[in-house]
Amino acid sequence: MEASRLYSTKRVQSLKPTKKIPLEEDPTKASDALPLSLHLTNAVFFTLFFSVVYFLLSRWREKIRTSTPLHVVTFSEIIAILAFFASFIYLLGFFGIDFVQSLVFRPSPDVWIAEDEEEENEVLLAKEDARKVPCGQALDCLLPPLPPAAPIVTAQKVFDEKPVTVTTEEDEEIIKSVVAGTTPSYSLESKLGDCKRAAAIRREALQRLTGKSLSGLPLDGFDYESILGQCCEMPVGYVQIPVGIAGPLLVNGREYSVPMATTEGCLVASTNRGCKAIHLSGGATSVLLKDGMTRAPCVRFGTAKRAADLKLYLEDPDNFETLSVVFNRSSRFGRLQGIKCAIAGKNLYIRFTCSTGDAMGMNMVSKGVQNVLDFLQTDFPDMDVIGISGNYCSDKKPAAVNWIEGRGKSVVCEVIIKGDVVRKVLKTSVESLVELNMLKNLTGSAMAGALGGFNAHASNIVAAIYIATGQDPAQNVESSHCITMMEAVNEGKDLHISVTMPSIEVGTVGGGTQLASQSACLNLLGVKGASKETPGANARMLATIVAGAVLAGELSLMSAIAAGQLVKSHMKYNRSSKDVSKGSS
Repeated sequence: MEASRLYSTKRVQSLKPTKKIPLEEDPTKASDALPLSLHLTNAVFFTLFFSVVYFLLSRWREKIRTSTPLHVVTFSEIIAILAFFASFIYLLGFFGIDFVQSLVFRPSPDVWIAEDEEEENEVLLAKEDARKVPCGQALDCLLPPLPPAAPIVTAQKVFDEKPVTVTTEEDEEIIKSVVAGTTPSYSLESKLGDCKRAAAIRREALQRLTGKSLSGLPLDGFDYESILGQCCEMPVGYVQIPVGIAGPLLVNGREYSVPMATTEGCLVASTNRGCKAIHLSGGATSVLLKDGMTRAPCVRFGTAKRAADLKLYLEDPDNFETLSVVFNRSSRFGRLQGIKCAIAGKNLYIRFTCSTGDAMGMNMVSKGVQNVLDFLQTDFPDMDVIGISGNYCSDKKPAAVNWIEGRGKSVVCEVIIKGDVVRKVLKTSVESLVELNMLKNLTGSAMAGALGGFNAHASNIVAAIYIATGQDPAQNVESSHCITMMEAVNEGKDLHISVTMPSIEVGTVGGGTQLASQSACLNLLGVKGASKETPGANARMLATIVAGAVLAGELSLMSAIAAGQLVKSHMKYNRSSKDVSKGSS
């Protein structure tokens, strides 16, 4: 469901507040009374304090040397003594300014339990009418209770968000019943028929139950109907993750602006530098080697011989056509590609592989597998199905079977970086990169016993693109399996670098890809939705883009390490003294 969908508006009246929640805090601080900024004032008094101390000590030393009584003071010494006491008192109080402010402006501990007084409602209402932020951005802007006969229409600054009808008494009763446990929180959507209203009620009930504020978690500006029954249950808001753009990434003759959702500073900048190096060297080449999602149920027999009988039956080429017909009934896109079996005693693990079009395909392959298991019960009635997934798939876990056999899209991406680009853009040398790759990505990973982790940080790029494009972030585990290879070519002048990724699990339809933000990122890449010309083409293209972005990320990070720039760059882009949680909503 697109975020641009227009909704009919309804009258809105906010929940009756049962807790004292200050709408606005007086921004005036003790330090605001100072004529200069706080740090400049501190600098002046520090300088004054040590200057007069030095002056007085010098004068007193001179008096002692000349046997002049210390109590005999000149006008300048009187001024210095007064300045000493003034600066000393200030410095003594300086360390307490923020402390005093924290005491003065600290929220009352009973902010969530004190009952609102009737005379405060008019003040709260006046402040509400003057607010400048959307109501959903903080609980502090809830409207005070009004008579049910006079509902208030609240203007909401959201992305075509549907205003929510809230009846004070009715919603207050629902909140109380959720808190008491008489109304299950998960049933609010079905009972109310309004997903946004259900999220608001659940959010308020949660705050009352826990005594914790969710004011920093946005509520407005999201289409909660779009996630109902498919993306998230019992929502109370949404998390904001910034999206950066790396590129243009030149892969197979096409340029892509790669969206990356991340909170790790330096990641997008580093990947962008790698994209620049690739572009200046003529672009990368990405090749899809294999495309097939897997599911591996576990079945059990009374004896190992019976398990072996089924293994032989499933792997017999003469039976594959029959099994394919049964499997393919589940979907017009799912097509059985192969079956691989493994025995552990009397237990049999059957790994089905099938094409899934532009979908990532876990549900599709699972339905096909269930069809085959039902069919096999006729000839193998003693077969006991332990589980539709027996972890031989293997999904969301590092596994050698994925590293060797592949899962999802298997891709290799390569590029030859010119020597001049290595020196001028990447600030290192071909020899240094080749040596570092061998000792770090290959030897170092082997020493660590890595499984599919023969790379610098492939998972960084994969996770960022997955979150931005609505993929399953948990599948970053196997999708980040990658081996990075580097070699000096053209008589040692240029660098050949490649990444081989056997299990990139992506889709362009279904799941989180249909959400507005994620759909926009897919559209930016030109792979939104299902391909109308060739089923599966968009998902395969997305996999090649992922591999190309990983190639750029590997190239840049390895260059930073080889040039000794890693710590410096992270200190520049990944360190901040600003507390963004204190920013205005």
